[in-house]
Amino acid sequence: MKKLKIGHVDLDTSHPQSWISIIRELGHDIVGVFDGGTVYPQGYSQEFAQKNSIPKAFDSIDEMAEAVDLAIIHSCNWNLHIQRAEPFIKAGKSVLIDKPIVGNLRDAMKLKEWSAQGARISGGSSLRFAYEIGELLSKPIEERGNIHTIFAGCAVDEFNYGIHAYSLLSGIGGSGIESVQFLGSGVQKMIQISWKDGKKGILSVGKQSGYLPFYATVVTDSKVHHMVIDSSKVYKALLEAVLPYLCGEVDSPPIPLSDLLEPELTAIASRMSWMNNGKRIFLSDLRIDDNGYDGQAFGEEYRIAKIGK
Repeated sequence: MKKLKIGHVDLDTSHPQSWISIIRELGHDIVGVFDGGTVYPQGYSQEFAQKNSIPKAFDSIDEMAEAVDLAIIHSCNWNLHIQRAEPFIKAGKSVLIDKPIVGNLRDAMKLKEWSAQGARISGGSSLRFAYEIGELLSKPIEERGNIHTIFAGCAVDEFNYGIHAYSLLSGIGGSGIESVQFLGSGVQKMIQISWKDGKKGILSVGKQSGYLPFYATVVTDSKVHHMVIDSSKVYKALLEAVLPYLCGEVDSPPIPLSDLLEPELTAIASRMSWMNNGKRIFLSDLRIDDNGYDGQAFGEEYRIAKIGK
């Protein structure tokens, strides 16, 4: 694989730190970082770079765009993702956008527009690429059976973390989600997902008192399969899957961008359903003028939770 010069954009979450050793293990260089200050104070990027033997803390994204082959955008405020990605797209560089990729249809459409123009964009939840999904789907159909129902979930919150459950569901069921319907709340929110080919999914997402692993129960016409995802391996699964495409080694992405965005769009439709008393919402019902999930508000909450006021 071509060795990539990679830049980390926004150091808000644990992911920039956690991905460094994997990126280097896969043969690539992290040549710089940039932080916009959503979570950490001025000077943090210099400290991060020094601590992790990264050559440069860039003062601007435009400066970084001239120096890297790939930008990995980690902003916890997903409303910033388009703004952060644009200088790299204009410079002809690849972009990996961490989860959630977008929080509204407008931003999803902009990414699709760039992709149609030839930009190399990937990312999203690492759960979409979990090894356990590949192991299940690689089984012969006579052993696995035809999937017709999936139950999946996780805890913490409905979107920033909940997107992992949507992505796990999409990874197992594939693309082609048609509609979403909020079923009600117990400890968590329960959501029914319907595919165009007739498959059904039930998601359980949202806050609860304790942490839950990422899990799914998959029902086929002959067997029931249960998986609990090994979270220690998901970052490597994501990076192994997307970096060959982002470095130009292969022409086709592991998951086309329109399919990659489906978990986010499904989550946005879920929000519309519970705000409309459980009305069934088709993904085709989503509108550009719906602001979706508020990334700025989440970013402020995230900063307070992480470093205080």
